[in-house]
Amino acid sequence: MKLILMLQQSKERLTAQELADRFGVTKRTIYRDLNTLSELNVPVTHDPYKGYGVISGYTIPPLMFTTRELATIMVGLNFVKSQIDQNLVNDAKGVEIKVKELLPEKLRAFMNSLHNKTIVDPFLNFGHEKKEGGNWYLISSAIAEQQTLQFTYKSLKKKQTTKRKVDPYLLVFYKDHWNMIGFSHIRGEIRNFILDQITNLSVMDETFSSPIDFNAEALIFGSSDLGEKVVLHIDKSVDRAFKANLPTKIIKYEAINAKINKVEFRFDNLDYLNQWLLQFGEKVFVQSPDLLIQKRRDLIARISQSIEGNHQPE
Repeated sequence: MKLILMLQQSKERLTAQELADRFGVTKRTIYRDLNTLSELNVPVTHDPYKGYGVISGYTIPPLMFTTRELATIMVGLNFVKSQIDQNLVNDAKGVEIKVKELLPEKLRAFMNSLHNKTIVDPFLNFGHEKKEGGNWYLISSAIAEQQTLQFTYKSLKKKQTTKRKVDPYLLVFYKDHWNMIGFSHIRGEIRNFILDQITNLSVMDETFSSPIDFNAEALIFGSSDLGEKVVLHIDKSVDRAFKANLPTKIIKYEAINAKINKVEFRFDNLDYLNQWLLQFGEKVFVQSPDLLIQKRRDLIARISQSIEGNHQPE
């Protein structure tokens, strides 16, 4: 598509070398792509002294979407544009520009009318500074080609930086960040890696085979035997928000009475869970384990001390 647009928009013919230089590929690749265009009945012309072009008046058939399909595309693009990763934002904007270029006038006007009027996650979209990290495209390409990755990883939990070698299985979005789930050669098990903690990423020549029993849900949530069993009583007023954002799979869920629900799940990082539960205030009551109850008491005590310390007279 880029090659067609370049040949169309150029006022002069372009040589194979000029095209190769612009795309950063070899002349052999350009010749192959030009042959492919000819096979697709694109009227590519050639002058042995001046180079290649496209017959004047040739236009690419417009992309035919219904307004409903186009609105769906806009929602998807705006979701990607809301991401904290600047690379994802830039890629989404590039896709949006190309789609607009190829749309018939009526649909282009419809798309323009929706521009910046369909906002996905405004707090993430407007409230966070964009940053680069993880190279999602390189990871997704490695997943598709089943190639092993090598990178440097900064662990948030252990506060250390190590070199990792991983067979990537999935890219997963968790509310405000992207994770890669894959098999760690060092640990010998499935692990999660936050994309913006990944640096010095490279794709290795090694390939791998996906597990025979590959199951995305099982990879995301892990085995139900892992982690501490947690039992909570939740006020129904926060029930929807709790279930929508809980970073694990619910094992058991039942109503205790008209106002309270009982939830059971397993979690392997009680410190993180303890911090996460703060957003629900007194609407969540920890029933077990005892260790989480104690961590909750300690955290509340520290918060109280910090508040009192901030109000001490000078």
